[in-house]
Amino acid sequence: MAEHRTGKTSKATPRSSARVSINVPARITWKDASGAVRFASVMTRDVSDAGVFVECDAGAAIPLFRLVHLQVERSAMSQQLPSRLREGRVLSAVWRVAPCRRSTGTPSGYALRFLVDPQMQAQQIAPTTIQAMAV
Repeated sequence: MAEHRTGKTSKATPRSSARVSINVPARITWKDASGAVRFASVMTRDVSDAGVFVECDAGAAIPLFRLVHLQVERSAMSQQLPSRLREGRVLSAVWRVAPCRRSTGTPSGYALRFLVDPQMQAQQIAPTTIQAMAV
């Protein structure tokens, strides 16, 4: 199905990291409203250092802002993946929910934002900031 885009241009804020189209199988797990652990098999589509968009064929709907764990299948590990995804399970938040499919009534995919320890992020940013200030 083709995606419909309007001709309007908007002033979008620049992305914090570049996206790469990588299609690898993965699994997401989360707890539903009753506390039961749920899981779904997904395929990654767009991957960056900050997050990933996954397509989900399962019939489970995940609410916006739900915390999920994302893990790429071991057989699909590649050097193109961000280091966070190569290390194992990554805690993420459902940041955007794609439109629902008519056939199932469930979302066709989810944009996940990786959750990062603020101290680790500060350590990664600090050397870059110091180098930029020296120039």
